Amino acid sequence: MPPMLTTYLGRARSAIAGFTLAQRTIAVIGIAVLVMGAVALGAWLTRPQMSPLFTGLSAGDASAVVEQLKSSGVPYELAEGGATVLVPDDQVYAQRLAAASAGLPSDTTDGYTLLDKMGVTASEFQQSVTYKRAIEGELANTIGAMDGITSASVQLAIPEESVFVSERQSPTASVFVKTRNGSTLSEEKVEAIVHLTSAAVPGMTPEDVAVTDQNGAVLSAVGTGPAGSASAQATEHEARVAASVTRMLETILGAGNATVTVAADVANSTSERMDETYSAPEGELSASEQTKTETYNGGAGTGTGVLGPDNIAVPDNAQGSGAYELEETTRSNAVNKSTEKTVTPAGEVRRQTVSVAVNRSAVSGVTAEQVEALVASAAGIDVERGDTIAVEFVEFSDAGAAAAQTALSAAEADRAAEFQQELIRSAIIGGAVLLAAIVLVTYLAIRRRMKRRILYTDDGPIEYFATVTESEEEKLKSLRGLAEPDTKPLTPPATPLPATSVAADDEPEPDQVLIERRRREIDELARREPAAVAGALASLMDEATA
Repeated sequence: MPPMLTTYLGRARSAIAGFTLAQRTIAVIGIAVLVMGAVALGAWLTRPQMSPLFTGLSAGDASAVVEQLKSSGVPYELAEGGATVLVPDDQVYAQRLAAASAGLPSDTTDGYTLLDKMGVTASEFQQSVTYKRAIEGELANTIGAMDGITSASVQLAIPEESVFVSERQSPTASVFVKTRNGSTLSEEKVEAIVHLTSAAVPGMTPEDVAVTDQNGAVLSAVGTGPAGSASAQATEHEARVAASVTRMLETILGAGNATVTVAADVANSTSERMDETYSAPEGELSASEQTKTETYNGGAGTGTGVLGPDNIAVPDNAQGSGAYELEETTRSNAVNKSTEKTVTPAGEVRRQTVSVAVNRSAVSGVTAEQVEALVASAAGIDVERGDTIAVEFVEFSDAGAAAAQTALSAAEADRAAEFQQELIRSAIIGGAVLLAAIVLVTYLAIRRRMKRRILYTDDGPIEYFATVTESEEEKLKSLRGLAEPDTKPLTPPATPLPATSVAADDEPEPDQVLIERRRREIDELARREPAAVAGALASLMDEATA
């Protein structure tokens, strides 16, 4: 082993040998943490980057895909409850092609591809049922592609067509959706599903679609539309009108001097009305007129007689002039016809009421009529629709405001106390850390200052580790007769120090040699002059206890 490396190893061993039990424990824990961190970092760096192979898989398709990957020896991971299969980046496209060749994923809803499987011998009933199934499959695939929806199922109820208008029925649809992680669909997505389904079937309206999720919650009902849409629209309308009126009154009366309450009646279902009106046109009534006249003049003819018994002609001796005249008139009078079709969608405000209370003691110079006129214009009051408005000047109670102010002050005080406690806790922690750092730095500085001493002997200067102060060291020097470099050299001890044979490869460090030499010198001094050493130690103890 090279001498330099041997020296470094020896110094490391000596440094470790000087550690206390606590220092050794901390060193072992630090080395273990470093090793575990290196292992974790290496595992993370060598781990392949995973990408989704398929998402939104059913349990059957996920099992088949996993078996395909196992047979191919490709590592994989499952996510989102097994609905997503992850593979390494470099295997994504190859495994997709392999899965497609194996017919995976296969658990999908057929759409218009069902029509490709029909034969020429299919009956009319089979054709109608297959067409309905194709529409259901296409709608299910489209709805299932929305964000947040795992799968969907659509059932259509399409009645048979009738030549009688009064017997015609509207088709209906039932949609079942399964959301991801059991989440609830927003009203916008429910409306999108309703309108998408109703627009795909002729004659179907949004009110003919029912939507249900996997929890059994009815998101949209037949005849009423999306659940809660009317109440949500009413609440939004009331909040909007109340905010608008409140802003206006605060500008006029001041903040906190008026309160506004709005109640709106919103239609829950759509309605349709057809009106036909007929009226007479202005001016001439006749839009078209046709007159036909026919005249015939001829001489008297011989009567041919009339039929008698047994259909035998009997001569008629009556005489006639043979003249004929006919006049015929046809008039088509134009009549004005007006057809009006009114469709009232769900969410229309059928009636609303506005109530305004004004603080009498804080407001002056404004009448109730003025406030009522302003509020009626701001809220869009329609008297013909049945809207009403009420404005009253009343005395506001200050008890609630005082209680609210007290609660607010208490909350502010609690927040301030909590902030102060957190600040004190942080200061204590920071002070403890700072104190520990100061103690550690002081200890290291003192240890470094007291660590090395130089002893001048007749063998030359000796550097050693000392655990005594400089005054104690001077007393020990005086006991043995040691001096500084300018004093008389010390005679070597009568008893030579035992020699030690050290192998070349196990040569100790210079620090160890100095420590061992110092210890042997002190032992030799204690054997030669025990009384002097005992007295020096007693004086040291007296000084320490003084």
